Amino acid sequence: QVLSLPIVVIVHGNQDNNAKATVLWDNAFSEIDRVPFVVAERVPWEKMCDTLNLKFMAEVQTTKGLLKEHYFFLAQKIFNDHSAGPEDFQNRSVSWAQFNKEILPGRGFTFWQWFDGVLDLTKRCLKSYWSDRLIVGFISKQYVCKVLSAEPHGTFLLRFSDSEIGGVTIAHVIRGQDG
Repeated sequence: QVLSLPIVVIVHGNQDNNAKATVLWDNAFSEIDRVPFVVAERVPWEKMCDTLNLKFMAEVQTTKGLLKEHYFFLAQKIFNDHSAGPEDFQNRSVSWAQFNKEILPGRGFTFWQWFDGVLDLTKRCLKSYWSDRLIVGFISKQYVCKVLSAEPHGTFLLRFSDSEIGGVTIAHVIRGQDG
């Protein structure tokens, strides 16, 4: 008998995303001396932030991790709470269901499916741009409007799409005759 890292056996490629989520959750949040297959159902948001950051940097192979403002956006997304401030999420816990079972409101995918799509896109196409901090990435559409409202004509910003897995949204400023 020998202990190993957790593994998940899948029989079809469409199970890959859930398998990665299961392994990530188990690796990040299980206790060393635990009963086999027993993992916390809820974890502190701060631990989740650390895990997402480590996963992002390892997967994308970058030294530029997630920033506090990224964590705020991710908290709003996973908790479906857009009225809270950054400090309001500090004492919250994330459940396995919020992470990878519950479909995000108005979407057809879970938080993990969306985040994994961001990882894949960034790794394949945007690594150098992310590493040079040329992509804001994790920012809401509403905040983009606020940020760009005072910027000159032609200013643009790249962010990860809220509605498409692995998509990028380009927001830009066009000033009309009326300002």
